[in-house]
Amino acid sequence: MLRDITLGQYYRTESVIHSLDPRVKLVATFVFIVSLFVANNFVGYVIAALFLAMCIYLSKVPPKFIFRGMKTIFFLLMITMVFNLFLTPGKELISIWKLTITYEGLKMAIMMAIRLMFLITGSSLMTLTTTPNNLTDGLEKLLRPLRLFKVPVHEISMMMSIALRFIPILMEETDKIMKAQMARGADFESGSIIKRAKSLVPLLVPLFISAFRRANDLAMAMEARCYKGGDGRTKMKPLIYQNRDRLAYLVIWAYLGIVIVLGRIL
Repeated sequence: MLRDITLGQYYRTESVIHSLDPRVKLVATFVFIVSLFVANNFVGYVIAALFLAMCIYLSKVPPKFIFRGMKTIFFLLMITMVFNLFLTPGKELISIWKLTITYEGLKMAIMMAIRLMFLITGSSLMTLTTTPNNLTDGLEKLLRPLRLFKVPVHEISMMMSIALRFIPILMEETDKIMKAQMARGADFESGSIIKRAKSLVPLLVPLFISAFRRANDLAMAMEARCYKGGDGRTKMKPLIYQNRDRLAYLVIWAYLGIVIVLGRIL
């Protein structure tokens, strides 16, 4: 289960998506997320699915590797669907005891499930095709106007990049701790949900110790290299827009325009 988390990982290969400027991919991810909330009908979600499928195809990342991340949000997905099914008022479809499933609730549950799956898949695709360093540089460039308001843009970008990078590292560390405890007789799979949740508590202490140790090692490494923030720092590979990046921007905004137009017409 822990190995199924794809958010924060990087899949190394050569593709059109990998070669794009990280600013383009950050904007594309933001626009894609906005489009999921703008689309209020299934036609909009079909267009979003086609756009996402095109990006996955161009990225050359195996679809199985991307979609296996859905396993980690299955429980959240089910809770979202159940709440929308039974708590959305409207035309009654099925009544079970005091619980009522409405047509509007069924429609909302399906749309929310699709929206959540697309959101996770799109965000995972961005991190799978962008290295942490490029992600930091791209985010810093996009947020540069905020420096006029004394916002520490470089530090914020660095923290977000480190946080994303630490997700798979901590998951791998958790997997190792679980296997070590299972070898000593710990049981994480049998019993009720409450019992299994309690059995995970002993994982927290060694996991937190490992996380703090890694954070301390990273801080010491940055200090040893005289890291003082973003002021006056130069880039070994400065970000420069290419023709493919400009074309990608046109495709992104055209996609958003189509979703908005069809959302108003249909």
